[in-house]
Amino acid sequence: MKVLKFLLVGFIFGIVLTKSEAVSWYRIYEMFQFQSFHMYGIITTAIITGVIGIQIIKRKNIKDIDGQPIVIADKENSNSRYWIGGIIFGLGWALVGACPGPIYILIGAGFWSIFIVLFGALLGTYLYGVFKNKLPH
Repeated sequence: MKVLKFLLVGFIFGIVLTKSEAVSWYRIYEMFQFQSFHMYGIITTAIITGVIGIQIIKRKNIKDIDGQPIVIADKENSNSRYWIGGIIFGLGWALVGACPGPIYILIGAGFWSIFIVLFGALLGTYLYGVFKNKLPH
């Protein structure tokens, strides 16, 4: 039953991203060229929603689906890893025209060439796992 809930949320998320044009290569191109506020508006809305959601979780002591308290760990104070990771993520996003979330949506929409991007994302994740202990954390 849990799987159906996650699939339903995934479908709704996919529909929202598609209808808002957040999966459009052209919209992403416009964002990186600073030609349109569209994507920045979507990202800002997501950040504000996340901040409000985290504050509600912290202040109301909301529990997870199993009744356990939700614990949100503080971020480590290490700037270099966030800068390096952000630059790599941003470059990949700019080159491909899709961040990880819309990869699955684009495949579902029939853009089969995105399988190459999915393979690259999975390979990058695997390589991170292999080299994780040797990277600056």
